[in-house]
Parts: sequence; C-alpha cells; structure tokens
Amino acid sequence: MYYNEETVIFYNGEFIKAKDASANLYSQSLHYGNGVFEGIRAYNTTEGARVFKSYEHYKRLKFGAEVMNIQLNYSEEELTQITYELLERNGLKDAYIRPLVTTGADMSLLTSKETDLVIQCWEWGKYMGDKLLRVKTSSFQRPNPKSCFVEAKVTGHYTNSILSTNEAKNNGYDEALLLDINGNVAECSGANVFMEKNGKLYTPPRGHIMAGITRATVMDLCKEEGISVEEKHFTLEELKQADACFFTGTAAEVVGLQSLDDYQFPL
Repeated sequence: MYYNEETVIFYNGEFIKAKDASANLYSQSLHYGNGVFEGIRAYNTTEGARVFKSYEHYKRLKFGAEVMNIQLNYSEEELTQITYELLERNGLKDAYIRPLVTTGADMSLLTSKETDLVIQCWEWGKYMGDKLLRVKTSSFQRPNPKSCFVEAKVTGHYTNSILSTNEAKNNGYDEALLLDINGNVAECSGANVFMEKNGKLYTPPRGHIMAGITRATVMDLCKEEGISVEEKHFTLEELKQADACFFTGTAAEVVGLQSLDDYQFPL
C-alpha cells in the first residue's frame, strides 16, 4: 500500500529504493518512542505538484527535534527541496509525505547522539474518508502538557491516539474525541476540533492540543471571509448543543461530524 519495488525514499542524505532500507532494532525510537515526524500533503495544481505549507510543517519538525534534543541538521528550505525531488522521483503530484527522524542505538534514557532522517511519500486519500463521522467521547484524556511537549509530533505520544482510536472503532464508531485534564474538549485522536454555534466558530486554544497547521489555515480563511472564529475552552456538554462540528488535519483535511455519542448534529 505504501511502497512497491520502485518506490524511492530519502534516507540519510541519499535517495534509495524503499526495499533496500533497513531499520536499527536497537533504535531508541523503537524501544522508547523518542522520534519526531510530520504529516504533509502535496496537491496537483495547474503548476504541477505543490507542497501544502511546507515551511510550517518542517519548522514544526525542527521544533519537535529541538525539544527532544534530537539532532536535525537541515533547514526548512533544504527539507522542502528534498521533498519536491522525492515527489518527482516517484512520479507523484497528489501525495502524502511522511518525514521521520529516529534516534540511534542507545538503551539509556538520554537522547541518543545518533539520528536518522527518512522522508517517504505515497498516494493516500482522506484519512477519515468523505462521509460525516460518528464519534465517541474517549475514556482516554489528551496528555497533560506538564508531562510532555504536546505541540511536538513525537512518535511515542501517538500511543494515546492508538488507544482512543481502538476504543472508538471497537465500539462501532468512526473516530474518538478526547478531553483535556480539565474536562474540556481537546481534539480528535489525530485532528483538531471546530464547533459552530449560531453562525460562529469556536476551537480549543493552544496549550492542551496539537496546534495544527490545517487548523491555522482554516482560521486564516475564516478571517478573510469575515467568519467569526474564537479560540476558547468549551465542555463536552457545550459541544453537544452545537449546530455543527468538524475536524481538521493534514491527513483528514476537513471532515464533518454526524454525531457525538448519542447527540446528532442538526447541520
């Protein structure tokens, strides 16, 4: 699904076949989840493939590496250039792009001084599909921001997303909604949340959420169109009185909700 015999990846300074790459079984990322990644999309336009918000995504990747003390000696411009060449080598214009920085063999709990950078790409439709979603409130909370850097896309953090997604899917729902430690709405298992009430949009503020790049883009577009958007905390009970709700994320893009638990959104 993600690669074939001809797929090319960027791996530690070289473009190689995906089938020829190997992973370190003693990697700190594999044992402890100490790695960082990004999810980026490219779209086919009249001017060819264009990477969506490349600089912003790679800036966030570098932020994640910095807070986790992982070496990443590439600029945003260099990473963007590599990405465009990778798309061309794979003949892709509409594509999902996954940069991943992993740490080397080190069984201590001090960040390894060795790092590997891999950038992969593949064709991938909207992660959550095109239909309205049936969503379950998760029994799992979004991680406490005092326990980790919640705005960094650290590989190990996503065990939280896996647990909440498994719970939702196993109970017949499409997706999970997580609350923060204060009981306010935080985000979906892998996307940000917007609530619409009386013609106004609300979205949780930064602090307990992943500050999504698609989220920021939606907010910018709304401001350009004169649509009111407010960042504020709101409860599950408030969300269940909303007129509409949607999720935003690079993989999901923008997708609406049909229901939340037993509440049916009217719009």
